[in-house]
Amino acid sequence: MKPALKTLTLSLSPEAAADEAQVRAAALAEAGFSGNSTHSVRVVKQSIDARSRSGVKMILQVAVGPEKDIFPEIFDPELQTVSPHSAPVVIVGAGPAGLFAALKLLQLGIRPIVIERGKDVRARRRDLAQLTRNAIVNPDSNYCFGEGGAGTYSDGKLYTRSNKRGSIERILNLFIHFGATPRIAVDAHPHIGTNKLPAIISAMREAIADCGGEVLFEKRVTDVFIKDSAVSGVLLHDGTRIDCRQLILATGHSARDIFELLHQKGILIEAKPYALGVRIEHPQSIIDRAQYHCSSRGEFLPPASYSLVSQEQGRGVFSFCMCPGGIIAPASTAPGEVVVNGWSPSRRNNPFANSGTVVAVAEKDFAKYGFSGPLAGMHYQKMVEQQCFTAAGGNLSAPAQRMTDFVSGKISASLPDCSYTPGITSVPMRAVLPAEVHDALRSAVGTFGKKMKGYLTHEAVLVATESRTSSPVRIPRDKDTLEHPQIRGLFPCAEGAGYAGGIVSAAMDGERCAEMAARMYQDQTG
Repeated sequence: MKPALKTLTLSLSPEAAADEAQVRAAALAEAGFSGNSTHSVRVVKQSIDARSRSGVKMILQVAVGPEKDIFPEIFDPELQTVSPHSAPVVIVGAGPAGLFAALKLLQLGIRPIVIERGKDVRARRRDLAQLTRNAIVNPDSNYCFGEGGAGTYSDGKLYTRSNKRGSIERILNLFIHFGATPRIAVDAHPHIGTNKLPAIISAMREAIADCGGEVLFEKRVTDVFIKDSAVSGVLLHDGTRIDCRQLILATGHSARDIFELLHQKGILIEAKPYALGVRIEHPQSIIDRAQYHCSSRGEFLPPASYSLVSQEQGRGVFSFCMCPGGIIAPASTAPGEVVVNGWSPSRRNNPFANSGTVVAVAEKDFAKYGFSGPLAGMHYQKMVEQQCFTAAGGNLSAPAQRMTDFVSGKISASLPDCSYTPGITSVPMRAVLPAEVHDALRSAVGTFGKKMKGYLTHEAVLVATESRTSSPVRIPRDKDTLEHPQIRGLFPCAEGAGYAGGIVSAAMDGERCAEMAARMYQDQTG
């Protein structure tokens, strides 16, 4: 009897890949089994191959065999119930790093207290509506701050190459356990969608509370207490003190007040290179034609995306956070600044595609404008955001320029339709972007136009500024213990500390910091 095959690869048309019966028949035939075989078929991974001019193919990795062998066991996060009176590990920030750190602590039997300056997902929606419709910025509740962090209302992309930080599979399984579609474990570039994430994040928070942990909303940390070079607690803006001996800082990349607090207290932080630029938006149909080599995209293909990178004038320029079928959103965290980001709903069915397109900047660039020290990159970032606000006339209108006008150095006499709801104003990018960013970006757009047919078009628009790509600050930590080198019990974590980018890598870093904090906790409590 021929042995069952465990895995094999199929190349199918999009129509066939969308039909379970056709996938099963193709898999059984490839495995050498008859059509009436009792073996089960499970799609393990799926990706798109659009390289051939003869047509797009779906590449499926499938498992074939007895059902008990090819389907994984039901995932159990193994959370423990902890005493509400036990000593806590405190986590600052309820983004993916903070929430996954809390879940890991509960798995290890330790009580987490998560402190979040923003609101829960439901209340947060109202502030986002005020931001989008009325240009009213709540500094503590916006696209960057609030339950779930920046990822909750900016797409939920789960793709990462960072498998050295932990188990990507475990992170995806946790998302599935709390309500995400099992599809995220299959797709090569998994994505949940801004419309789906809030319920998943709420389920995580409820599980933390049910097990004896706490998530405190609308509580901003204003001080960190240090005794004998070790953490002893935190102070909240309302005067509440919470004692702890382990503190995980998972604040995200936009917590400027925390960076300033650490600097004022003489706690070592460092300026960090990052990238700054624009959002570029095309009609989705242009990207579909360019990537799929067809006049129109069929119903079985997802909206196409792209990833572009180039070296221009000695600088890296790259596309970032591509949002097919997406929307450009206002991501300002303070009045008087314009910051843009992008997101897509789960169906990715909006008529536009947008992507951050950014240029690497470093300390030598900050110094040109008189900025020095650990906060130099933050001040450079803030300078550009405020220039954008002023140049576009206020009210969160964003500076914008047609792509062809940008390349030719012309002011745009008119602008195309754009998904950015507060509105766009014709402003040449040279008026708001630093020269080093503008010139490298202008060169790169020409390069990208040669790499991708249809990319360089009068129908595309540049919208400034995409400036929160990563933290402008690094909070140093020991590579083995993950502790700050000066302060015992302080664990700088994920994006806000300069160590991770994106939801999955931040979640994995949160788990790692939780494990290190738990190890210290257990040593101290016996």
